[in-house]
Amino acid sequence: MTRKLLLFAILITGIAASAQTGYEIQVTLKPFKNQYIYLGHYFGKTYPIVDSVKLDANSKGVFKGSKSLPGGIYLIGYPNKSGFFEMLVDKQQHFSILADTSTLTQTIQFERSPDNTAFLNYQQTMRDLGIRIRSLQERLKQGEADSVSIRNELFAAEKEMNDYRLNLINNQGETFLGALMKAMREPELPANLKRPANAADSLAAFRFYKDHFWDGVNFWDGRLAYTPFFEEKVDRYFKQLVSPESDSVIREIDYMMAYAQINSEMNRLLLVKFLNRYLTQQYMWEDAVLVHLYEKYISNKTYPWLDEKGRKMVQDRAYSLMANILKSPAAEVELPDPTGAMRSLYDVKANYTLLVFWDPTCGHCKETLPRIDTIYRQKWSKQDIGIYAVAKETEGDQKMWTDFIESNQLKGWTHVYYSKKTEKQRVENGIPSYSQLFDVQTFPTLYLLDKDKKIIAKKLTFQQMDEILELQRTGNN
Repeated sequence: MTRKLLLFAILITGIAASAQTGYEIQVTLKPFKNQYIYLGHYFGKTYPIVDSVKLDANSKGVFKGSKSLPGGIYLIGYPNKSGFFEMLVDKQQHFSILADTSTLTQTIQFERSPDNTAFLNYQQTMRDLGIRIRSLQERLKQGEADSVSIRNELFAAEKEMNDYRLNLINNQGETFLGALMKAMREPELPANLKRPANAADSLAAFRFYKDHFWDGVNFWDGRLAYTPFFEEKVDRYFKQLVSPESDSVIREIDYMMAYAQINSEMNRLLLVKFLNRYLTQQYMWEDAVLVHLYEKYISNKTYPWLDEKGRKMVQDRAYSLMANILKSPAAEVELPDPTGAMRSLYDVKANYTLLVFWDPTCGHCKETLPRIDTIYRQKWSKQDIGIYAVAKETEGDQKMWTDFIESNQLKGWTHVYYSKKTEKQRVENGIPSYSQLFDVQTFPTLYLLDKDKKIIAKKLTFQQMDEILELQRTGNN
């Protein structure tokens, strides 16, 4: 090739390369005409729309943008969002789609997109095998006579499905479809663990399954964030395989986030997921998880998707929990009793202390405190359990507080009053309010402390506190 021809070839190659920037997806979607269709994608459990185009009189339209789309499973939405079909978007972002929704079975063809052709074949194969497997399962349920033959057919169909997926994993390499198959694959237990003979075998099977649950999954692969199944897999892992206590959950989160931070989309998916999950705690120990998330991933970092309002919400919630994390010493409380004498929480000398935040105007408090007193008189006072009750002033006054104590004969408790004035002084002097230190959002709020005033339990009913005290007493905690 001459020097001029070589230069011409290079120029042509450069032009072709530049023409492939961004995305251009040509769609023919029959029978729709002169109507808008939509381009969206999965993001965890959401389905954001990223583009739209109006089809012409020939049912044709082009989704086009100067910036490449993040890889993932995308959706072509019908007019009026009445339906959709899925497709893959990865490195190939200039291709054509021909689809017809008027036929009983939707027909789709892809041009210049081998990934989608393979994905289409996969969907059809899974659909056909799924129909066959469900039919065989239904025949077994109905108790057909030749159950052995049906079971053999079912085993063969399930093996065919598994072999098909394995073949895709082996042949698709690092394509998005290959990554999907790896991520969706379930751990295969060794033969000796498939039918555990004893508890040791069952534990070994559990450990093997957990250790291999994420085999083939790369947490830095942002394409997985744009799928409907990845977040569900994360949910299943934490629900079924992670020990329900703060250290274990934090360890698993940090493992995932260490890799996910490499990719902004995966980082966003997981961090938003974990923040949403632990902003409102379902169990007492989850306070430590939220505080850890804030301190490690929010306090000193910025993200384009997290505005100041969102950051402050997480920060305020974390600050409210920092002082009352389970197993940590409770913050000191010092307030006046009905005589005006200052009484300290830490001056209550008892094996256990029930710390009660209540409001004299709260109807539920008026019902609950006498019931707490009943169990205190009948049981707790004999077990060296003290009560430190903080009455928070809201709409009432100090007389309402003392009248309630006297009329209900709440004796043996340490009663203190937390006035609006005292709270205002603390806040103005840069001292956290007791409401913030103990994350008091509703009344009554109960804490159970040990003899050293470490938090054993919090925000439970007094009946649940009694159960915990009983476990502590019998040594079954």
